[in-house]
Formats: sequence, structure tokens, C-alpha cells
Amino acid sequence: MPGSKNAALAVLSSVVLASEPIVLHNVPEVTDVAIKSRLLRELGLSVEFREGSLFVDGSGLRFACPPEEMVRPIRTGFYLMGPLLARVGRVDLPMPGGCKIGARPVDFHLKGLAAMGARITIESGRYIAETDGLTGAEIYLDAPSAGATQHLMATATLARGGTTIHNAAMEPEVVALAQFLNALGARVEGAGTNKVSIMGVEQLGGGPFRVPEDRLQAGTYLLAGAITGGRVRATGILPEPQAALVSKLRESGLTVEEGADWIEVDGSTRPRALSIKTMPYPGFPTDMQQPMAALLALSEGQSLVEETLYENRIGHVAELNRMGADMKVQGRSTIINGVERLQGATVEATDLRAGAALCLAGLAAEGETTIKNVHFIDRGYESLEERLRGLGADIVREGVHDEREAAPAGRRLAES
Repeated sequence: MPGSKNAALAVLSSVVLASEPIVLHNVPEVTDVAIKSRLLRELGLSVEFREGSLFVDGSGLRFACPPEEMVRPIRTGFYLMGPLLARVGRVDLPMPGGCKIGARPVDFHLKGLAAMGARITIESGRYIAETDGLTGAEIYLDAPSAGATQHLMATATLARGGTTIHNAAMEPEVVALAQFLNALGARVEGAGTNKVSIMGVEQLGGGPFRVPEDRLQAGTYLLAGAITGGRVRATGILPEPQAALVSKLRESGLTVEEGADWIEVDGSTRPRALSIKTMPYPGFPTDMQQPMAALLALSEGQSLVEETLYENRIGHVAELNRMGADMKVQGRSTIINGVERLQGATVEATDLRAGAALCLAGLAAEGETTIKNVHFIDRGYESLEERLRGLGADIVREGVHDEREAAPAGRRLAES
């Protein structure tokens, strides 16, 4: 299973803290990582893919004002602010971008950085930040934001004294970042709980680190087996981070088996309708909401999906309805009346996970489906069509990067 995009991006936001070279293994080759690597090079770092690993040397780190077009495509460019402040004392970054799935305010980040001694102003759509030296602080997050937890946790590693983050996010990607920072010599405790403590150190070193496997990619492939009536086993993953998804698949009547480092889904029976409510980890992940909706489109009965985190994460609904689904948005909820079959159609991905949902629907639909805007899918899925072909799917990619189209035809996925 490829490395986690979200974990890799958090690590890449933190490599500027290191005073020695770093080697990152199992980094996914997705466009978000490529964009982040270009941004790091703009800041003076050496970043190079060699032999399947990413080699990073921050000895050339310098103050820079990266252009807006380099930062806006990915939200995590903003997460460099704190680590850069810790290393060079001043930052000039454009406001963050990313998929348009709803409001994602950065107030938690800014309040936490200010508590540690950052002076931050906004000028012409850019954040200008300075500090005479960061100091530890008591930080309470009004909501357990994974991004804010990661950003502030990394920044605090070089602050003077201790920092405690209360109501911290507990996502596996937070744990992975803490493991990376500690491998460099940081003193982070409590990652994976709602209270994270960091004791600042004078400097961080370097060394190797392996990015953990992507639980969201794994979940998508498990759903691919479920929606096509096939059997798919995802290997090299820990079952615990998949507990919410697995629980819902079993509740739907599907058979799911687990081992120490694998999960297998048998989709030979039609799933029953479900009620799903997205929540911070360990709740049902918002990133799985749209792919799960594709499965529920073919379930028996009426499903209810409530999105509590991102109010605009509904771009898949109209496109799935083009394929014959029966979905209706009411506020932050989607009511899904299961249908017996979907029909192939030409549809457009509106964001990363919506694109994944359309791929799943295309695999199960009768006839040919053409998905446009697959550059969204490339942001978080490494070689998606190749992996699906390996499972028995009939899927091809056409055209160049920004206009490439995948055309999956309905087909049962074989056991892999």
C-alpha cells in the first residue's frame, strides 16, 4: 500500500526544522507531494526522489517569499509557517488553498502561534509573521483539528520550554508526525490522545523515516471490492485505523476479515442501507464519506450521510445522480435511496475524494464511464488506475496531466 499522503505532507511541512539531511521512505508519488517538494526547493532545501525514497537536505534553508501560485494549490503549504518561524524567525506566505470542500479556517493555527510568541499580520492576501523567539505555551483547540495539532506540535519542538496542546486531534497521521519528530530528537509525548505535550529542544537532527501506509487509499480499495461484488484484500495496513469503516461495512451486511496487517472485504451480497456521521478520529473519517456514498447508492434501502466537518463536501452527489443514483442534499446531510444499478455517464470530479467516489461508481456501473478532472484524484492516489487494473478493473487513462480522463467500465473485481 502506498504511503499516506496526509502523513507525508505533515512531515514535509516539518523537515525545515531539521539541521541535518533526512531520508523519507514510502513517500507517495502524488501531485500534492510534488507541489510541496517544489515549494521546499523555493525555500532553499534540496529535495530529490531517488530509488523510491525522498532525500531532503535543509542546509540551504533561507527566508523566501514563495509566489501565490506555488502555495495555493495545497492547503498544507500554510503549515510551514510555524516551523519556518522556529528556524528563520520570519515568514511571508500566501493564504492557503486546497480542495474547495468548505470553510477551513486557520484561526486555531494563528492563535496557537501567537500564544508561542509569533506576531502575525495579513497584507494583500499574505501572512507576514515574525518572532524574536518562540516560547512554550498552553494551547486549547476549540475543535480537534488534525492540521492545527500537527502544525503547532511541530512548531513547539524548537520553542523554549514546554507546550501542551489540549483537545488535540488523535488521527494516526498526528501519531506518525510525532514519531518523525521524535526520531529527529524532539520530545513529544501523548500523540494519539487528546493531550499532547512537547518540550522544546535546541535543534533537531536528521536520519531516515518511513511514512506509514495510507489508510484512506486502503479504504477506497476495500470499497472497490464491496461495490463491484468482488473480494479485495488490502495488505500492509493496521486494522485499528480502519475500525470505523470496517464497522460500517459489517453493519451493512458485508463480510470483513482481518489479520495482523491486512483487511479483506467480500462484496458478494448487496449491502444494506446505513446511517453515517463523519467525526474526528476515531469516528467515521470525512475523507471516506464520498467513496462510501458511492457504495450506498447501490445499497438496499434509504441511507443517511451527515457531514459534520466540511459543509461543501457534496460535489459527488450531482455527478452520481447523472449515473442513475437517487441522492438528495438536505443541509449537511445527504439522503440516499439505493438503486439496483448505475449507468455509465460522463461525469466530473470536483475534489479529491469525489473523484474517488466516481471511480468506484464507474467500476460498478453498466457501460462506460468517463471521469473528467482526474487531476483531483492524482492529488492523493498513487497510480489509481494501475492498482485497479491489477484487481481486474477495465480502466484506462487518456490525455495529458491536466486533461487526463479515466474511463472505467463496470466490472467485478477479482480477489487479489
